[in-house]
Amino acid sequence: MRIPLSWLREFAQVPADATAEDVLADLVKVGLEEEEVHRPADELSGPIVVGQVLEMVPEPQKNGKTINWCQVRVVPEGAEQTLTGEGIDPSGVQGIVCGAHNFQVGDKVVVTLPGAVLPGDFRISPRKTYGHVSAGMIASVRELGIGEDHDGILVLSTLGLDPEVGTDALELLHLHEEAAEVNVTPDRSYGFSIRGIAREYAHATGTAFTDPAAGIVVPEPNEDGQPVILDDTAPIYGVPGCDRFVTRTVSGIDPSVPTPPWMAARLRLAGIRPHSLTVDISNYVMWELGQPLHFYDADKLTGAITVRRAAEGETLRTLDDKERTLHTEDLLITDESGPIGLAGVMGGAATEVSESTTRVTIESAHFDPVSIARTRRRHRLPSEASKRNERGVDWEVADVAAERAVQLLVELAGGTAEPGVTDIGARPTYPVVELDPTYPSRRIGVDYPKERVVELLTELGADVEDAGETLTVTSPSWRHDLTIPEDLVEEVARLDGYDKIPSTLPVAPPGRGLTRAQAQRRRVADVLAGAGLTEVLDYPFVSEAQNRLFGAPTEAEGAAQTMVRLSNPISQEFGFLRTTLLPNLLETARRNVSRGFKDVALYEIGLVFLPGEQMGSESNEPNGVKPSDEAIADLNAGIPAQPRRVAAVFAGHEAAPAAGFAPRAFDWQDPIAAALQVARAVGVELTVAQGSHQAFHPGRTAELRLADGTVVGHAGELLPAWLESADMPARTCAMELDLDAVLAASPERVVACPLSTFGATTQDVALVVDQDVVAGEVKATLVEGAGELLESVELFDVYVGKGIEEGKKSLAFALRFRAPDRTLTADEASEARAAATELAAQRHGAVQR
Repeated sequence: MRIPLSWLREFAQVPADATAEDVLADLVKVGLEEEEVHRPADELSGPIVVGQVLEMVPEPQKNGKTINWCQVRVVPEGAEQTLTGEGIDPSGVQGIVCGAHNFQVGDKVVVTLPGAVLPGDFRISPRKTYGHVSAGMIASVRELGIGEDHDGILVLSTLGLDPEVGTDALELLHLHEEAAEVNVTPDRSYGFSIRGIAREYAHATGTAFTDPAAGIVVPEPNEDGQPVILDDTAPIYGVPGCDRFVTRTVSGIDPSVPTPPWMAARLRLAGIRPHSLTVDISNYVMWELGQPLHFYDADKLTGAITVRRAAEGETLRTLDDKERTLHTEDLLITDESGPIGLAGVMGGAATEVSESTTRVTIESAHFDPVSIARTRRRHRLPSEASKRNERGVDWEVADVAAERAVQLLVELAGGTAEPGVTDIGARPTYPVVELDPTYPSRRIGVDYPKERVVELLTELGADVEDAGETLTVTSPSWRHDLTIPEDLVEEVARLDGYDKIPSTLPVAPPGRGLTRAQAQRRRVADVLAGAGLTEVLDYPFVSEAQNRLFGAPTEAEGAAQTMVRLSNPISQEFGFLRTTLLPNLLETARRNVSRGFKDVALYEIGLVFLPGEQMGSESNEPNGVKPSDEAIADLNAGIPAQPRRVAAVFAGHEAAPAAGFAPRAFDWQDPIAAALQVARAVGVELTVAQGSHQAFHPGRTAELRLADGTVVGHAGELLPAWLESADMPARTCAMELDLDAVLAASPERVVACPLSTFGATTQDVALVVDQDVVAGEVKATLVEGAGELLESVELFDVYVGKGIEEGKKSLAFALRFRAPDRTLTADEASEARAAATELAAQRHGAVQR
């Protein structure tokens, strides 16, 4: 919301020397956020004056263009010219070349003289052009930064001005004014008006506030006004779509009268482009009082105005010249010809005020905010009117705004107010809140005596009745957001001053910290980060094909899985919620590789979305109505399961190359090792077995299982064909684990293994087994057979070739033995190794090489 300071000064006691920054500093005290300062004159400087065209000579050019060689007086006749230099005539008559043709001899125009600077750092200086020395420029509104018209220069008589030659044009056009811009939160709709901001400034500074609505005398309604029918008999959102409708009619308007410069300047500073006087008055009143108005060409209205819901199949051409198909929930303004406006959002083209309109009917109405918001969003039709109506407008100001518009149309446009006054509707019941006067002190931690609470709430505009132990507070008509005691407490703290609230740090309650699940997830993240992986956070939006490929081990399972489709995705390509973390994690890796980061190791911990039999809910309770227990249960049943997963991707090499050092390329071992590290961090041992997954390499994929055989993830190299199609490095590896399942299997307490002070003994064994025997199963057998003295066993070689029978392979393991209470002898270690080898022979037919 932009606030021109000259406008604000009409209703609040802003010091004459106060800047926009000063005003913003005061408004911040009452909780309004500062945004920007707007000063048109910051981009304008130097001599910019009123000039009068004394002579203009058309001169055709070889390029087909005709220029005018003009003589323009820029100082009063008889006065001395203060400028000197090339092309400057001491008499004050400047020779200026101008390409525009919308003026004539005798017209008064805006002249930018040498030394002036225009927006865009456009500097004016004498220049030789078309055979003349042009000592200045006759300016258009676009060159002055006050409009978009660049087809002709600004002729001051079109603004109703006849100033003296040599007058400062910046002062004349009010371009020295400034505006402060604040951010208005949705609950403070009153802040979308000069009236509301002036009240807040008075609260912040303790000065007087003059309500612009208080001094306007409104005539009584009568039977002579425009007939209006409120026909919303079955409210869709719990309340009528329109509960007040005021109309006034002004005739005899002169459509040729321009908007006064002071009004145009204020509207420009407010961020509104001046259009025509009639339209500008509508916007001016809306900005001043916060009440959106709509003006109809009264001669285009047919019969009574009716406010109703749209019928199926109805259409409306709105003021932006678009044909819109209406929804049955849309609230319409209609007459006997059909729809003439989307209520509270935008009017229709059929009754639009035009350059020939001489009779205007003013609409000033109060609409249901929910209805307006839904219509605006449905038609994607934001407007300044809907911005205010959907946040809530003061019911009491509708007739005042209509009368203010009548006054301006009479005063500025030469109109005559017709005697008819229509004002129908029922006054709403304003919120009444019972407040314990000690509650603000207890809630905020500042001593607010009862008298101070009453004073502040009264200053706010509320009606406060002291009932002894409680205060009965009736909210003012412009503060429909004050509905519970906490709202009033916030207002007490705000108006008394946030700066008076002491800063105190809360004392953390003893014995609390991270929950067990939070601590475990943090431990998992620390382990992966410590292993050199970088954490990323991706959007949960993927394509259907990505879910099908990465979200299930087989193509049939992928085709059968259900997934959550987004109703309004940020991209049609990615219109589903993920059932796996891998697609977006791989996309992050691909993007980094494409930008020169060839070696990446990334991980993510996040939720996936797995819908069950029921997806969504048919329950749709109206706004403001608490859903039943059955409706809540149905809503919960339609929410998809959201288990937590952990995934990692490896591409390139584990380290950067260096002189004399060739780094190892990532392979299938790295994602398996990462998965095992994750599980061990929470006290779980995973079993690694040969597996398959449609997105992974057929022969380099591992299944990751819990002790009970439950598969909780996959790891290995990704499918080469997919890597090539995705422009990813060959042999890119990945893993994904169901983290929730792993954490559920973790023991209540993880006990660290004690460190032995005795030495370890390592013995190797090479076993020849059939090709189809899984190395992980042989390893598990060795662990079982070796007994308690075995500290670790690692597979360090797989050999197939000379000396090994066809169909066989050799698996070489390093077995480390250690006793907690003594140094092992070689015989003890050999005996344990023999027991392990014997059990492997029994189960897998292993033969020692």
